[in-house]
Amino acid sequence: MMDDLSDLKLSRRDLLKTGAAAAGAAAGAGIPTVAMAQAGTPPAPVNPPPTSAKTTLRVNGKRQELNVDTRTTLLDALREHLKLTGTKKGCDQGQCGACTVIVNGRRINSCLSLAVMHDGDEVTTIEGLGNPGKLHPMQAAFVKHDGYQCGYCTPGQICSAVSVIEEIRAGIPSHVSADLNVKPLLSVDEIRERMSGNICRCGAYSNIVDAITEVAGGKA
Repeated sequence: MMDDLSDLKLSRRDLLKTGAAAAGAAAGAGIPTVAMAQAGTPPAPVNPPPTSAKTTLRVNGKRQELNVDTRTTLLDALREHLKLTGTKKGCDQGQCGACTVIVNGRRINSCLSLAVMHDGDEVTTIEGLGNPGKLHPMQAAFVKHDGYQCGYCTPGQICSAVSVIEEIRAGIPSHVSADLNVKPLLSVDEIRERMSGNICRCGAYSNIVDAITEVAGGKA
């Protein structure tokens, strides 16, 4: 038998042809080759996420039903869909505070939050605080103390200021509170710290502090 094998001579080309033919026969017979086994079973198709969603907001006391792109920020939903343009788009990165609104009693940067995250939430914008015929006390104080110049940051400043007073009344401490276990007192330091996320490029900070202090019941 060894003599028979020694007489069998295959060229390199013949060897490759024979191997390819064997692999093809194995695949046709349903026998997995090493390469096929390593490849594994292809993953099942994944359905793409929805690109839009129905969202219901209660904005300034009024129910609003929206069908928005899931990537739409709360800021853009208010401005572009509901035409409440009092809320301003400044940096669009959560740094300037111009887009501040009040959601469920807490102030947030609306440019950093998606509209679909607030389904069923209560949203208050500058339009919901007061109007020219009946100003909110904070709006009136800003006018009295000249707490604005260009006015672009003012809606966010006022919404934030209203929340600042509520935070102090609720006893929520800040970074400058001397004792975190004691209800913070109204002070210039507390107001400045809590309003530090709202930038006024015109520099009306001292007037803004005076307006907040007066509304809070202190002496400007």
